Amino acid sequence: MHAIADPPLARHRLSIDDYYRMSGAGILGEDDRVELIEGEIIDMAPIGSTHAATVKRLARALMSAVGDYAIVSVQDPIRLDRHSEPQPDLALLRPREDFYASGHPGSADTLLVIEVAESSLEYDLRVKVPLYASHGVPEVWVLDLAGRALHVYRQPAAGAYAQVEIIVQARTLAPLALPAAAIELAGLLG
Repeated sequence: MHAIADPPLARHRLSIDDYYRMSGAGILGEDDRVELIEGEIIDMAPIGSTHAATVKRLARALMSAVGDYAIVSVQDPIRLDRHSEPQPDLALLRPREDFYASGHPGSADTLLVIEVAESSLEYDLRVKVPLYASHGVPEVWVLDLAGRALHVYRQPAAGAYAQVEIIVQARTLAPLALPAAAIELAGLLG
């Protein structure tokens, strides 16, 4: 007997408009920890106290380092296309007088994305980093809390990053777009 292969399942990709309609209709609550990735609603991991403290520490360091040269965005959406609106832990955005009140920033507005991975490292590296690369986000940092390492991705090209570095020793690091805005990694890497 020959096994008959199941036909591939057809998936319905949600648009950002669908996503917001679901929220407006009460299907998605304001406190639901979800994000839209490639047309699918993805549950985000709960935020543990170490993760939350690290995000706060990074936000403070970035705000001090960048001053008025960038907007520090904390766990806010970035609209990459009509099917993807991730909510990175932190992002540095081009300054704008309205602080993006007229619409969420896109990849062209984004200087740096930082994801803090307490339990999501594989997902961040396998799904989110390539997503950011394919939309031209110039730089992504993924802080691996368990491994005490910072994965740095720069120079997006053809859906991947041409420059990849894993930092395990404390030092200072600055975003490519703001070389004078160096932050100290000692409190983050050990």
